Amino acid sequence: MPLPVKNDQISRPSMRDEVYNKLLNWIMEGVLRPGEKIVDKDLAEHLGVSRTPVREALRRLEDKELVESAANRWTRVSEIPSKEPEMIYPIIWTLEKLALATAMDNMIDDDFVKMDHANNALAIAIENNDPVAASHADADFHGVFIECSQNFCLIKILEDLKIRYRRLEVNYFEDIAYEQSSVEEHNRLICALRNRDVALAEEILHSNWEKSLERTRTVENRLDIPNR
Repeated sequence: MPLPVKNDQISRPSMRDEVYNKLLNWIMEGVLRPGEKIVDKDLAEHLGVSRTPVREALRRLEDKELVESAANRWTRVSEIPSKEPEMIYPIIWTLEKLALATAMDNMIDDDFVKMDHANNALAIAIENNDPVAASHADADFHGVFIECSQNFCLIKILEDLKIRYRRLEVNYFEDIAYEQSSVEEHNRLICALRNRDVALAEEILHSNWEKSLERTRTVENRLDIPNR
């Protein structure tokens, strides 16, 4: 179970949440990969905490189906089902279109600036062939209008779905999960939002997700990922 070289020790006051968030990020970013066995003692030593908060974090991750275990035998990162993109992408784009339509009247110039900055970061990540940075930038971009929906139930559902989506991206793409066309589509989406054109914005967003799903299918075929 290789772990980052840097010191990741956790501060005491918010230990439980920090341990959980650290492990969640490692799973999303491929530090802990699908199928990899997890040893709570090793994690506790690496993070500078007792085994109790690590075990609590692993139970929370198991509730999200990101970790699986066999009693007194092993704990490991859950595998990613091959059909997961087909299941979650349509849900995400449907909910994002709802968030987008709800957010439009709430968006101000500062929000469009944030989207521009995130999209520029995405372009740089693509150029550098850095899937983790690209995933962060893409999440930041979509996160602007999702937050502007001001619908906390919708935001929470999408947050959970995006965990699975980002993990899939980072772990199963040998090459970058995005193309320069993603940046161009994002620019078109910003223009549509600035013009308060809901129909066009939804059309662009839907197309962006469909193309992302098609890229996922291409990679799955190349890697011959087995059904689970």
